[in-house]
Amino acid sequence: MLSRINTIAFNGLETQDIDLQVQISSGMPSFTIVGLADKAVAESRERVRAALNTIGISFPAKRVTINLAPADLIKEGSHYDLGVALGIISCLGIIPLEDVSNYIVLGELGLDGSILPVNGVLPAAIHANRQEKGLICPAQQGSEAAWSGLKEIIAAQNLIELINHFKGTQQIPFPNKAQSPTTEKYPDMSDVKGQESAKRALEIAAAGGHNMLMIGPPGSGKSMLAARLPGILPPLSAEEALETSMIHSIAGELKDGRLCFSRPFRAPHHNASTPALVGGGRRAEPGEISLAHNGVLFLDELPEFNRATLEALRQPLENGKITISRVNAHTTYPAKFQLIAAMNPCRCGHLGTPEFECPRAPMCAAEYQSKISGPLLDRIDIQIEMHAVSPWELSNIKQGESSAQIRERVIKARQIQEDRFQSLGQKGLHTNAELKGKLLEQTVNLDNDAQELLVNYADKNKISARAYHRILRLARTIADLQNSKNVLKMHVAEALSYRRMTPRYKK
Repeated sequence: MLSRINTIAFNGLETQDIDLQVQISSGMPSFTIVGLADKAVAESRERVRAALNTIGISFPAKRVTINLAPADLIKEGSHYDLGVALGIISCLGIIPLEDVSNYIVLGELGLDGSILPVNGVLPAAIHANRQEKGLICPAQQGSEAAWSGLKEIIAAQNLIELINHFKGTQQIPFPNKAQSPTTEKYPDMSDVKGQESAKRALEIAAAGGHNMLMIGPPGSGKSMLAARLPGILPPLSAEEALETSMIHSIAGELKDGRLCFSRPFRAPHHNASTPALVGGGRRAEPGEISLAHNGVLFLDELPEFNRATLEALRQPLENGKITISRVNAHTTYPAKFQLIAAMNPCRCGHLGTPEFECPRAPMCAAEYQSKISGPLLDRIDIQIEMHAVSPWELSNIKQGESSAQIRERVIKARQIQEDRFQSLGQKGLHTNAELKGKLLEQTVNLDNDAQELLVNYADKNKISARAYHRILRLARTIADLQNSKNVLKMHVAEALSYRRMTPRYKK
């Protein structure tokens, strides 16, 4: 007796078809799984055996062999359980094999026969849709699979329900799409007292998707401003939400199978390891930069991060993706994120304040700032210095602009960018921060005064070509916020003001 079940293996967001073959033959009773199965797959023997016994199906006292083809591909994860169980059930003639042959199957089994959630249901559903097949998955993740556009989804709670469905004695309803609220409750920008220049810089960063670094003493409002950034960002488009949710599905972070249209905001602690930040580990799982795809990665206390960890961000910041290399495979995840970082000017944090400055100043500033390399700083468009908020500003009862007001301007500026990219035939671009090469030259229309100001600044300060182009992108965003077709001198001047950096003090 031989049956074949369709399932998949994951390599990042990529999926590969797996032919799960089940053979029951005469001989000494045994249960063997072959095909480079890892520990989780090998343990499915006991889960499947117990689940079948629980629902009243006697495990065959014969030689049971499971082959996962292609045999030279490593199989990882517990999502093969359901395919193994269905293969045995169909071999026993309980359900016809042809009924399940046109489905991709994945799910973990509990000892009581329940079908438990697994990672990667959304990419599996999209793969099934491309293959013009159906999907059998856990009931808790049916709403997640429904976003793929599949017309055949069986989301079962347990094996008995699944068997009854194929026998025709029970009908499993088609799952409904579940969606998180498009707008979540974030802290409001009106709570921030003072720091008007930093608020303006944050609005520009949100409008153009620019990276930003805030430098200031403790308590100046750096983390407070960063926490309010998601409240002024536009929601994800349907395409962006699906792409982002696929990453979160692989990482097992989709709550109740709900797609979220709010932009991700990830804030890892400064003791995070390099694999935790960029991805890796035994199974090459996505890191924080991939989980922040199409959203924001906030790094507080930037110099406190490991130097090698920060340097690993340089390539993703430039390319918008990260490749995790292993001996047997290379896994690529998208990582198009907006970096928002915060740091103190020195270790004591009070550089330039005589009342609190440590006796080692300015040497402590040189040592502290040297932890951030020049190439990494070169990739940050906005570098703004913040000062302590005065008691007069704190005592002001008048509230500033709300997040909703700023968000409205940000959405208008992004719409201008979207319309421009569509007119140029660039459907994959969304923000000015993504502009490169000839497209940047076509998009940024500098007048003569603006061109002269930028060239003189670049020549005097000996900035790199990368920094030159980032200034152009930033100036383009400032012009978009003012609904200006051309980039004027005042736009370039404001963009140049954000290139200022705390001086590199000599020891």
